Amino acid sequence: MNIAFISLGCPKNQVDADVLCHSLLAAGHRTVPTVQQADIVIVNTCGFIESAKAESIENILMACAEKKENSCLKVIVTGCLAERYQSELAAEIPEVDAVVGIGSNKDICAIIEEIEKENAVQVQHYGAKTDLDITQKRVISTPSHYAYLKISEGCNNRCHYCAIPLIRGNLRSRAYEDILKEAQWLAEEGVKELILVAQDYTAYGDDLGENRSAQLLYDLNKIEGIEWIRILYAYPERINDAFVKAMAENDKVVKYLDVPIQHINSRVLQSMNRKGDRNTVITALDKLRAAMPEIVLRTTLIAGYPGETEDEFCELAQFVRDYKFDRLGCFAYSEEENTVAATMPQLDMEIREKRAEIIMNIQSDIMAAKQGAKIGSTQIVLVDEYDDEENTYIGRTAADAPDIDTVVFIEECESALATGMFVSVQIDECDGYDLFGHLIRAR
Repeated sequence: MNIAFISLGCPKNQVDADVLCHSLLAAGHRTVPTVQQADIVIVNTCGFIESAKAESIENILMACAEKKENSCLKVIVTGCLAERYQSELAAEIPEVDAVVGIGSNKDICAIIEEIEKENAVQVQHYGAKTDLDITQKRVISTPSHYAYLKISEGCNNRCHYCAIPLIRGNLRSRAYEDILKEAQWLAEEGVKELILVAQDYTAYGDDLGENRSAQLLYDLNKIEGIEWIRILYAYPERINDAFVKAMAENDKVVKYLDVPIQHINSRVLQSMNRKGDRNTVITALDKLRAAMPEIVLRTTLIAGYPGETEDEFCELAQFVRDYKFDRLGCFAYSEEENTVAATMPQLDMEIREKRAEIIMNIQSDIMAAKQGAKIGSTQIVLVDEYDDEENTYIGRTAADAPDIDTVVFIEECESALATGMFVSVQIDECDGYDLFGHLIRAR
């Protein structure tokens, strides 16, 4: 069968799609780049917040619409939305041929055989969450020079706004040696940048009786071929001295960290069921900056959380002004079914959105100043792609995670560069977000 993948959401979900893809290729199926070329479309969905759910449903409906042109086309829905809504999704979109929960990913080949039978009816397949095996072989769907490596599944934090434990279950750390084995394989495949992903990297090993998030960095740092190691994500209450020391001492670990703090007011953090208060957050961030003055810190915030007062919001806004994060995203609070926060009295959506907009306006000025300060400097850039329409190479500095942060445009480059190459670029301009420069030398 010719199979097209539409994978949405976070890098962790993309890794699941990579595992699905490998199992299908091993069974003799083929992947194709477009829905129009496919016999089967697999929509690997996100179901984290309202906007992600809307995007997932839109892609499911677009795939189903292709059945008007190809009546033999089959549509399978996998991922977080399928796991979270199960029978509701199957009932609301009957054109879907199969709804597959995350615990049934391992059965994807058998499910395809079932929906391809004559007079097949819609299939619903939901295994236990713990049946999602995070040790299976996979393909590398990212550009060949960087790859995501999932070190755990699920989460034990139980933040009151978050549906991840409902969807993905409790924390399940991957076996230590298995992580190192996959990292070695990725290096042998030509991966230069290893991006470690988990709901909370700093919780790795807690469920196994020993937190090994710091030690893992030392061992990954030894793998030949890997040149950058990036961490997504670290929670402030677990950023201890051992973790900071490991980041600082290992030269391949880029001095970049995504620390999702969500808020700074202690009462709001307590209401969110976050494991710490304002002092916890500030202590962790200050500890990182003291050990690594050059570190790039990224965070995410929630504005308009239930019960957030005007004064508490102003405290958050002032903290953003004062602390000057290098990268920051702020989201208007979105109530999620079956979470504790969804049962609380809600602020008007207009207030939530306005508060998120205020935070992002503050951050835009901070971002423009920080990026503008780089004009005239020389930056090490990892080349990601070539834009033949604009005749320019596009890359990233160590300060930028792929598909999340800013990029560097290497303009009027007369040398032929290859993706995955590290080059020195002098920065000439900034648009307040992305950087523009010219090649100094290629390594």
